[in-house]
Amino acid sequence: MQTRTIVVYMLSIAVLIGGVMLFSGNKNNSNNGVQQIISNVSMVDGKQIITINAKGGYSPKLTTAKAGIPTVIKMETQGTFDCSSAITIPSLGYRNNLPPSGETLIDVLPQNTGTTLQGLCSMGMYNFSINFN
Repeated sequence: MQTRTIVVYMLSIAVLIGGVMLFSGNKNNSNNGVQQIISNVSMVDGKQIITINAKGGYSPKLTTAKAGIPTVIKMETQGTFDCSSAITIPSLGYRNNLPPSGETLIDVLPQNTGTTLQGLCSMGMYNFSINFN
């Protein structure tokens, strides 16, 4: 009889916790499925700096940058031990293993309008794109 009581209490607690988690989700869902635009492009000393975070994939996945100016892709890692640390940018002939934590700067010559740079992890699971306009 005591075992049955313990099981009933544990199931009740599990249902209660599940209900709280279900109904206490993010109430501030203002984007309603619209992709959020992240500004990850800045200008420093006449160069365009594009910051991309690598951990469990790449963020942001899509960046729009200005064509015709020198560009630096700044790859940031923080505790990155997955395949996104092994990056390849085929059109630049770039391949490198990023450090688990830190920054890696990749110099990019000025790109023509309409050019898209595609970066991938070593397994091809994760990717990012930079469109130059």
